[in-house]
Parts: sequence; structure tokens; C-alpha cells
Amino acid sequence: MINKFLYIYNNLVKLSTNKKLYFGLDKQDTFNDRLVFFLIHFTFFLKAFKHKENKKILQTIYDFNFRQLELSIREIGYGDQSINKKMKDYVNLHYSIISEIERWDFMKKDEKKKILFLFVDKSLKIDYLVDYFDNFYEKLLKITLNYYLKSVSNH
Repeated sequence: MINKFLYIYNNLVKLSTNKKLYFGLDKQDTFNDRLVFFLIHFTFFLKAFKHKENKKILQTIYDFNFRQLELSIREIGYGDQSINKKMKDYVNLHYSIISEIERWDFMKKDEKKKILFLFVDKSLKIDYLVDYFDNFYEKLLKITLNYYLKSVSNH
């Protein structure tokens, strides 16, 4: 079962390191930039599969992903006290992203741009990101969570 969750985590990491996402960024992409993109991808993943029958498995995936993030922070070399603070910040950031993206389906492009501006560097080509996340979300909606758990393809 853990392998299924690791596949999801690794796929989200791979998506968040896509060089096209950083096109137009004034600075070199950092761990924090990648984390923001990871959390946005993860939010769309959760949103796409948020159904009553998936509630328990999504909670397990959520817990697993944040445990993996914590392990990544430890590998970077943060101490125990700073890890706790960082994880609290990242969880709060994720809840902010979830809150803002909740109505994504019903928003116009300008509203979506404003949301992404809240979380990503202002110098990015925001139109590209809106289109990118619209396409990513649409792809997720066309498959089931079970398919995603069993699949080995890149989404």
C-alpha cells in the first residue's frame, strides 16, 4: 500500500520540478518554490478525488505526503525544532491553497490568476500557469483515484 502512496508523492514531486513551471522566474528555483508548486499540484489532486468514498484513502495519502515532506526537510539538515515550525508553516500554507482553489471550477481566468499570484513569484508568466493547472485538473477529473493508485504512467 505504501508503494502506491510513494508513487503519488514521487509523481507530484516530478510535476513540481517541471522546468516549464519556472519559466519567467527572476531567481533560481528554490526548495520553497518547488514546495509551493508541490502543494498546488497536491491540492488539485485532492480536489479532483474528493468524494465521500475516497475520504479515508485521501486522508492516508495526505498524511503520507506530509510525512515525506518532513523527511525531505530533515535530509536538508534542519533541526527538530525548526522542522516542527516549518511543517506547521507548510500545513498552514496548504490549507490556504486549498481554501483559495476550492472554487477553481467556477472562476474566470482573471480570478485564477489572482489566486496563483498569492502563492507564486509575481514575475512568473501567470497565464501559462493558469492554463497548466486547468489542464492538470482536467486530466485528473478524467480518471479515478483507483486508476491513479494502480497506474505507473506520468500524469
